Amino acid sequence: MSALPTHLFDALDHVGIAVADLDTAIAFYEDTFAMTLAHREVNEEQGVAEAMMTVGDPAAPHAHIQLLAPLTPDSSIGKFLDRSGPGIQQLAYRVGSVDEVSKVLRDKGLRLLYDDPRGGTAGSRINFIHPKDAGGVLVELVEPAASPDPH
Repeated sequence: MSALPTHLFDALDHVGIAVADLDTAIAFYEDTFAMTLAHREVNEEQGVAEAMMTVGDPAAPHAHIQLLAPLTPDSSIGKFLDRSGPGIQQLAYRVGSVDEVSKVLRDKGLRLLYDDPRGGTAGSRINFIHPKDAGGVLVELVEPAASPDPH
C-alpha cells in the first residue's frame, strides 16, 4: 500500500452546481453575487454545458463555482436534476497528479468512477470518487492543464 503523503489535495478547486439553464444561471451569479465568467465550454463526453464562475478577485488565487447544465435529459446532470433538482452536485479538489492521488485512494479501498482519468474543463484531467465511498458526496479530483512555458 502507498504511504500517505502529507496532503492529497492542493486546494479546493470548485463546487459544481447543477442548473437547468446555463445562460440564466450565469446571469444570476454575475448580477447577484458579482462573480465573473472565467470559462465556458461544452463537454460532449460528459453531456454538459459548463461555465466556471470566479469567486473573488480574478487576479488573485481563487476557487470557482462550476455551473453544469445538461445537454440531454439522460446525461448525468439531467438525471441529477430530475432526481434532486438544482443544487450542489459535486465538490472538486485540485491535485498535482490525478494518477498518483487515484492510486493512493484505490489502495485505501475507495472506488473511482473511471479506470483512467478523463478530460475535464479547460484541458484538465479528472476522476471522481464514488459518493458511497466519500460520505455521500461526489468528489472530483482535478489536475489542471499544464501552464504554457512563458519563455
